[in-house]
Amino acid sequence: MAAHLTLFAMTVLLAGTSNAADDTITPLDVARLRMVAEQQVSPDGKTVAYTLRVQRDPLKDENGGVWTELHVVDIPSKQTRPFVTGKITVRSISWTPDGSGISFLAKRDDDKFTSLYVIPIDGGEARRLISHETSISEYDWRPDGNEIAFIATKKEDPAEKKLKDKGFNAEAYEENLQNAHIWISASSWDSTEKPRMIDLEGSTSELHWSPDGTQLVAAVAPTALIDHHYMYRRIRILDARSGKVVQKIENPGKIDEIAWSPDGKQLAFLSGEDINDPGHGRLLLVNAAGGEFKHLSEGYLPDVIDIDWVSNEAIVFVAHNGCFSEIGSFKTDGSKPHVDKFSNDTVYSSFSLSADHRQVALIGESPEHPAEVFAPTRGPDDTPIRLTNVNPWLEHKRFAKQEVVSYESRDGKKIEGVLVRPLDEEPGKKYPLLLYVHGGPESHVSNGWVSYYSYPGQTAAAKGYAVFHPNYRGSTGRGVAFAKDHQADYGGKEFNDLLDGIDHLVKSGLVDRKKVGVTGGSYGGFAAAWCATKLTEHFAAAVMFVGISNQISKSGTTDIADEMFHVHARKRIWDDWEFFLKRSPIYYVEQARTPILILHGKEDTRVHPSQSMELYRNLKILGKTPVRLIFYPGEGHGNRNAAARYDYNLRMLRWMDHYLLGQGGDPPPTQIDHGFPPEKSASDNAAKSHETK
Repeated sequence: MAAHLTLFAMTVLLAGTSNAADDTITPLDVARLRMVAEQQVSPDGKTVAYTLRVQRDPLKDENGGVWTELHVVDIPSKQTRPFVTGKITVRSISWTPDGSGISFLAKRDDDKFTSLYVIPIDGGEARRLISHETSISEYDWRPDGNEIAFIATKKEDPAEKKLKDKGFNAEAYEENLQNAHIWISASSWDSTEKPRMIDLEGSTSELHWSPDGTQLVAAVAPTALIDHHYMYRRIRILDARSGKVVQKIENPGKIDEIAWSPDGKQLAFLSGEDINDPGHGRLLLVNAAGGEFKHLSEGYLPDVIDIDWVSNEAIVFVAHNGCFSEIGSFKTDGSKPHVDKFSNDTVYSSFSLSADHRQVALIGESPEHPAEVFAPTRGPDDTPIRLTNVNPWLEHKRFAKQEVVSYESRDGKKIEGVLVRPLDEEPGKKYPLLLYVHGGPESHVSNGWVSYYSYPGQTAAAKGYAVFHPNYRGSTGRGVAFAKDHQADYGGKEFNDLLDGIDHLVKSGLVDRKKVGVTGGSYGGFAAAWCATKLTEHFAAAVMFVGISNQISKSGTTDIADEMFHVHARKRIWDDWEFFLKRSPIYYVEQARTPILILHGKEDTRVHPSQSMELYRNLKILGKTPVRLIFYPGEGHGNRNAAARYDYNLRMLRWMDHYLLGQGGDPPPTQIDHGFPPEKSASDNAAKSHETK
């Protein structure tokens, strides 16, 4: 009887503990988050089509990447209708020009390649409109709806395919590349006419019809190499009938969105200020017939991230301003932009306009929810309201306080960052700190949702950590000069920004200086390695993800060598061998005392897995600090599959817990408790069978 009561008491206690944990964000919660990926408001402004990213459950579903569904939400009522759901990946949604349907790219049923589908808005099944001999990557409707231009590669040569099938698959590295071409197809369901190809010199992306349907504008890179796509894409205007290039626009740097003016006489586009600008947040204007650029955003420091025309004289935009976002408009006369004064509670990332330009739809996120659909309900000047709620269970979770903090680095530079304070913080108590260093560094962390598989965010805050995301120099959102301020200085002033951020939080009384961990991916992985070696005395634990350890060997193994030269190093290794050597974590490996967990995708072409192997091997030989290397087969520069994402999150947090909250010492076991229910033994099954009888 006593034993029974003790067991009962333990059951109640464990149940109480479980319920207490259920109201905080956990790695499994992060693994099942849903979020809006795209949005397109209907031409009549009444509804918004959006795609919903649905993560596979790592404990239940077959392993793989996210599924992406198509849904539609009514703006006045906020009622959502599912259109294409289940085990499918829908992308590149667009309304048909007459507003009667929604087109999208997907690979369904017996599709060998990604095809173009249309689903009617008033009900019915999606129908395949265009099936090509290779996968369609992008498309655009001609304004009258009679034709569709799309981008795809040519069909593989049958003789080459036959050889490959027989095992003759030797690869000539970076040769015989398949450029992406423009194809034009009739949009009729019963058309038997084959699409015609426009053969441009180079590889094509970012495709748009002119308003009168006679021309196309595209971005063209010299080859299909990712480095060329990043650095050397240039704008070309083509005659849609002949395919002849009628205008070459030599944009000055990286390029993003391109948009025709309503009269077709001008092009607005997002670009880098010059070849050394790491971003593409400047708004430029050029006459479609050629001429000099007009820099509309000159003097405007935030990075413009999305644009569209509302008249021949005005362009609306969304921009990232530090840790926040702005919505506003530029006049083509170059006057100062108008910026709408909305609450900073939501960070916006993209928008679309109805045919009459009066209705806006946006994607926005906040510290308490990932991306959702927003729209003003009474006109474009009203504060947008949230239309969707794709993770209703988040309403039952407790969130740690999240805020933007700023401080001065040692040279007087103002630095901002997003701080997540410990959940249930107690006044006067000092907490361990996780420093999350974003990648790029041409990116930044906004004051929105910061809990992803590789971001500790609210998951770590629920465990009692403070989590700080510094937007160190080199980050975007604060102008070109700030974004360039890290260049030719790997491991220099930007890392002073990190250390000075830690000092700021220590002086505030929040952080225990002896319990600071650092993590990040890509350039953030380089930061984690640098902090664990060169700056080892400041850090008690590190987790490095797809990071750089040797700048010399990295320069010859990456697929973005030109980008590294133009917007990061500003010199080649043979220009200054000593610089690249001494700005490599591997150079300081002998002094490393920070326990470091290294994780890497085995198929990474951006930062070769050998970067992690070099650091691991030499730390292991020295034997002065704990080190572990985890490879993820099939993953590249960041984890795509559900199991690898979930596993990464668990390993990262466990490593930090072991060295910042626990006793430290030798690393924890290599095995991870992923939370699967225990397997029932044969004796358990026999006992259950006997009880049933």
